[in-house]
Amino acid sequence: MKYLVISDMHGNVENLDKLDDVFKTVDGVLCAGDFAEFQKLETAKPVLEKLVSKHESIFSVIGNCDDPEFIGDVENQDASVHKTLVFHEGFAIAGSSGGSVFTNTTPNEREEADLLSDFQIVENSTESCADENGKWSNLILISHNPPKTEKCDSPCPGVHAGSQMLTDFIKEKAPVLVVTGHIHEGAAIEKIEDSTVINPGSLAEGKYALVDFEKKDGVWVLTNAELCKL
Repeated sequence: MKYLVISDMHGNVENLDKLDDVFKTVDGVLCAGDFAEFQKLETAKPVLEKLVSKHESIFSVIGNCDDPEFIGDVENQDASVHKTLVFHEGFAIAGSSGGSVFTNTTPNEREEADLLSDFQIVENSTESCADENGKWSNLILISHNPPKTEKCDSPCPGVHAGSQMLTDFIKEKAPVLVVTGHIHEGAAIEKIEDSTVINPGSLAEGKYALVDFEKKDGVWVLTNAELCKL
């Protein structure tokens, strides 16, 4: 099982076309949002339309540069995992949209607790879907706003923009994969305990990632993750 991981397209449809050969090799696409160019909300829809034309299995949230109401467009394309739990090939995929309050110059900035509340459905489903310790073996989280990490949330050395609340949630639930974006300079792959966290970087800058899973003893296991560039 292979997934393409993208984020922060920011109005750039051309780079989606450049990924045509990659789209043909993957089983699904995990997208962490920011369809629109900064302060140009109208640029989001063409990116969404281009993306859903490339693959039938798209799992996406929206970002801080996107109009909060744009999630309705993503839902209409059957591509949204915002505030919900979608099951695909044995994976459970949940999403959170928007970014934390910072500059107040983008339309979808939210308080940290609000961002985390998008994963309430994961909390509500833990008893039936997780092990006796509350750990999920098949959970993928997509959050435009990153957790607090060493690299994925850092716009420059010594500065971190990630959510400690989300990091704590990841430690509690142990998702197999966390996909994030928002911080273009934070393109990286790292671990929060047993969970792999990937910020693919901005697709508008030609950056993306690929992840591979293999089924072992009936459970999907992450076997490879790599950052890529057009």
